[in-house]
Amino acid sequence: MDNERYRRQIILNNFGLSAQQKLLEAKVLVIGVGGLGCPALQYLVAAGVGHIGIVDDDTVSLSNLHRQILFSTTDVGKLKADTAARKLSELNPAIQITSYAERVDQKNILDLLSNYEYIIDATDNFESRYLINDACALLKKPLLFAAVSGYEGQLAVFNVMDGNKQTTNYRDLFPIAPAKGEIPNCAENGVLGVVAGTIGTMQAAEAIKLITGIGEALVNKLLCYNMLNHQFYEVALTPASDTCKLPETKAEFLKMNYNTSETNQQLFEEIDT
Repeated sequence: MDNERYRRQIILNNFGLSAQQKLLEAKVLVIGVGGLGCPALQYLVAAGVGHIGIVDDDTVSLSNLHRQILFSTTDVGKLKADTAARKLSELNPAIQITSYAERVDQKNILDLLSNYEYIIDATDNFESRYLINDACALLKKPLLFAAVSGYEGQLAVFNVMDGNKQTTNYRDLFPIAPAKGEIPNCAENGVLGVVAGTIGTMQAAEAIKLITGIGEALVNKLLCYNMLNHQFYEVALTPASDTCKLPETKAEFLKMNYNTSETNQQLFEEIDT
């Protein structure tokens, strides 16, 4: 371990070499190298997380650059995952970074997740969020969720047990996927780059807290942030009713339909037929 690289965090109260060693041994998968994924990756790599996976099948476009500041104009047209891995390796060559220039789907996500301990959802569409959530719940992987739109952002930690021995997941917050076009995405609604940077950095912070045990992570809580007035507020989350049933086996998971706005109950009726 390069103690000089991490000296300013090692000397922190309640951190020290033991927390730094936990970071070095941790395995974190970041899905999506966009406005959230870029800052999350930069701070996780800088902090010394020892094993990082990067998943994204997209290429860099000019419209990305106002919020995805890991990239530069010369990167336009290049694969995000591979370009990010190269640049992050230059930031910290002492850690292991693996890039996956592919889109997560039902065929590959369980294998991808199985190699990592903590999952960061930095995607920007509902299909991916429900897919990632259900896979994490099935494999019992801690999931760090975030979303941004306009001047606002949200952040939560799922699949981690709280003091009451309860866990929540994304379906406890949003049981039913919205119909296509019902809620505008960033391409339609817009987003200020600093909002994505703020929330993405906070995703990295939550991951560091879970890994090292410092502080109090946002377990079973939804943190909401408004950049225009810098107001934060938290919403307590509790497990939803049985109408929010998750796939309990790989076979059930593979039969789920993540391309529709059907309810969970309808999806499982389809599985049972």
